Amino acid sequence: MCMLRIVHVKGVPIGGVSIGLAMLASMGGYDTGQISNILIMDDFLLRFAPCGTPGVPSTCHFSIVREGTIGTLLGALVGAPLADTLGRRRAMSLECLIFSLGVIIQITTGVHWYQFAVGRLISGFGVGGLSAAVPMYQAETAPASILFITFGILVAYLISLGTRDLAGAQSWRVVVGIGLIWSGILGFGMLAMPESPRWSAAHGHWEQCAQAVARISGLSKHQAHEDPVIQQELREIQRQVDYENTIEKSTWLDCFKAHRKTRYRTLLGMALQSLQQLTGANYFFYYGASIFQSVGIQDSFVTQIILGAVNFGCTFLGLYIMERFGRRTPLMLGGIWQSLWLFVFAAAGTAQNPSENKNIGILMILAACLFILGYASTWAPGVWIIIGETFPTRSRAKQGAIATASNWLWNFLLAFFTPFIVKAIAFRYGFFFAACNLAGAVVVFFFLYEPAGLSLENVDNMYNDPTAKPWTSRDWKPAEMTEDASVKGTEGRLENSLKTSGTASSEDNGKPTVQQEGMMKRTPSYVA
Repeated sequence: MCMLRIVHVKGVPIGGVSIGLAMLASMGGYDTGQISNILIMDDFLLRFAPCGTPGVPSTCHFSIVREGTIGTLLGALVGAPLADTLGRRRAMSLECLIFSLGVIIQITTGVHWYQFAVGRLISGFGVGGLSAAVPMYQAETAPASILFITFGILVAYLISLGTRDLAGAQSWRVVVGIGLIWSGILGFGMLAMPESPRWSAAHGHWEQCAQAVARISGLSKHQAHEDPVIQQELREIQRQVDYENTIEKSTWLDCFKAHRKTRYRTLLGMALQSLQQLTGANYFFYYGASIFQSVGIQDSFVTQIILGAVNFGCTFLGLYIMERFGRRTPLMLGGIWQSLWLFVFAAAGTAQNPSENKNIGILMILAACLFILGYASTWAPGVWIIIGETFPTRSRAKQGAIATASNWLWNFLLAFFTPFIVKAIAFRYGFFFAACNLAGAVVVFFFLYEPAGLSLENVDNMYNDPTAKPWTSRDWKPAEMTEDASVKGTEGRLENSLKTSGTASSEDNGKPTVQQEGMMKRTPSYVA
């Protein structure tokens, strides 16, 4: 029976598997969103934070953000070889188990802050591994534009609002403990998902590859050998695997070799992931509740929900923008837009004390919301999409891990130093982030190639085309397959692969099955 085709993106059918994966991926957002509000909950502060006046929460200040980000940094590096060895699907389930272990340690903490910190470290390790594996899996299966991390952030804010008045440790333990639900859904849900078709192909499981492509597209496994769009994708995967089988298996050092612009793309991924952190978004997500308290807002939890709602709602705008206008233009315009509103935020907070001037406080919140609008529509989804699209299959896991580790490294540095920087320069910190946003727009213009509308295999070809330049890459088109011999050679390899995997039975007497005949149709022309 044919599975329901829910939506089409660039003519590619998207099924329930793709949408389900996107929703499951929101767990990482929940872990990010919860910490901002936990840091200002009275019971949490009185238990773990040093207080100027014992028993008075307003005099207590504490941060356990950095322990989690150290874990994510390590997890991002380990996540790549784990995904290559176990497969994307099983690796993510294991990382969910690790995350759950960290959550259990956190919610069983009594009075010793270091136990909570160890729990954050372990759960962060799981999130880091997922942050490397999920974008990779999405790029290799679902359209990369389907992201729901911001949904997790919003849910964390809403739950925190509902639990803040609970007695004692329940106020924060419930928020942290609900993370077990997310990890359970993702961990067990992934076991019901198909394996990455490109990982399956690279390991010789061609029938599994074909069925995965069909299932993700909302088709039955029998239609895997009949649908022309599926046939084109399978042939592209076959050609890429054939090429990669002619070269040695990649190592970490290969990520920094000049061959086929591998080093260029590794450094580009590192730069973009670092600059995403330097946009200043996590300045609001991690410390937002504290920031809004300082501008005179009495109920900073509500303000966080407003920011989270803007962030989540604008993500849908971002999906449209990335699909309609590509990657480069939104990232450049987004960097300029974000910079503008950060300048306003910093200038307003520097000019007058927002806690003493209500209009200044309102202006700063408005500037923060407009900044989040731009970020959620461009840099938030855009950079993760690019990380999934930019690297060749042979070294994608390792390059993606290095780029993601750069993100978490800057996440850690900002989480660690932000309290000290804010204490020293207050809202002038926003000027620094504004400058970084402008730098991000410049990096995108001069170095990022436009991958929108191309298969992963053709993105690799574009980066290695000497006539293609970043600023002209939007008009680049892959060469069409015009020689019958090239097509027949590819078709023959596909036929043999499918026979080996068991698609043909002994009763076929060497003749292709109906499904294999579907696989052997002439490859359609590429469409950029």
